Amino acid sequence: MILDKNINKILIIDFGSQFTQLIARRVRELGVFSEIVSHKKINLKQIDYSVKGIILSGGPLNVYEINKYSFDSKIIKKGVPILGICFGHQILSKLNGGKVKQSKHREFGLAYIYKKKESLLTKNFFKKKKFANVWMSHADQVSRLPKNFNVVASSQNSKFAIIENNLRNFYGVQFHPEVTHSENGKIILKNFIFLICKIKKNWSVKNQKIKLIKDVQDKVGDNKVICALSGGVDSSVVAQLLNKAIGKKLYCIFVNTGLLRKNEEKQVISTFKKKLKMNLIYVNAEKEFIKKLKDVSDPEKKRKIIGNLFIKIFERYARKISNVKFLAQGTLYPDLIESKSVTGSNTSKIKSHHNVGGLPKKMRLKLLEPLKFLFKDEVRKLGLELNLNKEIVQRHPFPGPGLAIRIPGTITKEKIKILKEADFYFIKSLKDYGLYDKIWQAYAALLPVKTVGVMGDNRTYEYLCLLRAITSEDGMTADFYDFKKSFIQMISNKIVNSIRGINRVVYDVTSKPPSTIELE
Repeated sequence: MILDKNINKILIIDFGSQFTQLIARRVRELGVFSEIVSHKKINLKQIDYSVKGIILSGGPLNVYEINKYSFDSKIIKKGVPILGICFGHQILSKLNGGKVKQSKHREFGLAYIYKKKESLLTKNFFKKKKFANVWMSHADQVSRLPKNFNVVASSQNSKFAIIENNLRNFYGVQFHPEVTHSENGKIILKNFIFLICKIKKNWSVKNQKIKLIKDVQDKVGDNKVICALSGGVDSSVVAQLLNKAIGKKLYCIFVNTGLLRKNEEKQVISTFKKKLKMNLIYVNAEKEFIKKLKDVSDPEKKRKIIGNLFIKIFERYARKISNVKFLAQGTLYPDLIESKSVTGSNTSKIKSHHNVGGLPKKMRLKLLEPLKFLFKDEVRKLGLELNLNKEIVQRHPFPGPGLAIRIPGTITKEKIKILKEADFYFIKSLKDYGLYDKIWQAYAALLPVKTVGVMGDNRTYEYLCLLRAITSEDGMTADFYDFKKSFIQMISNKIVNSIRGINRVVYDVTSKPPSTIELE
């Protein structure tokens, strides 16, 4: 499904690569609109005047096992410039008469490629050197070059690391220029977009703000819109965008579940009701949620209880507003991709914390998803353009179920109070030491384990606090942040000495995969 036919774009055909979204983001960063579509769903009719270039992604498939993939080969005859990356490089070669086979020597990780000839694709890529360090990830390779193709660069194990047919504007690279490990990789994409596809920049935060405001105004008209405001980045940006577009026709409902971070409800009310003058309905439902969660320890049951009760309360207050036609959600482009099963997965769906599940059908409201073409980093930039303060825009992700999934086991008011304090001290220390913006997500968790400790001459038997801080580009993969020992010692001492109920602190050094970012 092509999402926007009114803007010139680079179309990315996805073959299941873990880096496909990264390709799209890199193109956007260069100031050009990009769109992802599955190899199973794209057809010739969809390659219209707005598509100025096509990128074929990598993927786990084998070109020589044709039953494992589907692709309309007529697309390459459309006359649109094409760049194949990894698997995309192999399928482009095969469809043009080349051969692909299993490599004798696989290449995974960094590899040197050596310049063989000049090319528009590699202008300024090699700089003054004859080689470049790139990121390889393949077990197959092109073994025979298609007719009228030339070799631009080779590696030790891949003779055809970069190839081209400049008469037809076909280019293939065996490595991944979209990952940061590839030296000057962004230059490859830049050359393809501007020198080969000859597309002009059309994607900036300022232009998007103007376009999105007009789109909302045209769609909403004189009707009213309700928005579930959580205080997180996505819902905050949606609320402020709608506030700029339709003003008092927007009604935000903020449900305090009792599972928010310390003082979060005060911050939301202060920012959105007092400062930005929005119609904000504040619902303190803390007692309802704690009561429903009593004695519940299974993480999936927690999520369902919280989600269902949230819907019930949200719906209760939404019905008090007359003539509402739209429900606004902070759905982002990655969520839309997952929900449309771009890679063909039957299990992919929008993450529960990005929408109000069940509400549109029950309330017969039309969905309003103004951020559905944007990635997270673009949403943050848009928030700043909309004059939201940096503290809101740069906030770390926070799960929909809140602190409930950071308290494995049963939940009590006492545990919530202890965890709020621990999380507060951790996040405040990250900000005080200038570390907060270097980290994708950080939090404290309260484990269902008590350990013996000693304070002064007294024995203690209190909870164990786990700290987690990860670095990531998109949350799909992550690594732990490598704090200095002095910081870990400082924050451990501060939490143990300041909070009754915790006598031990541990730091989680597990990456994703194999673990997830949250504990539950």
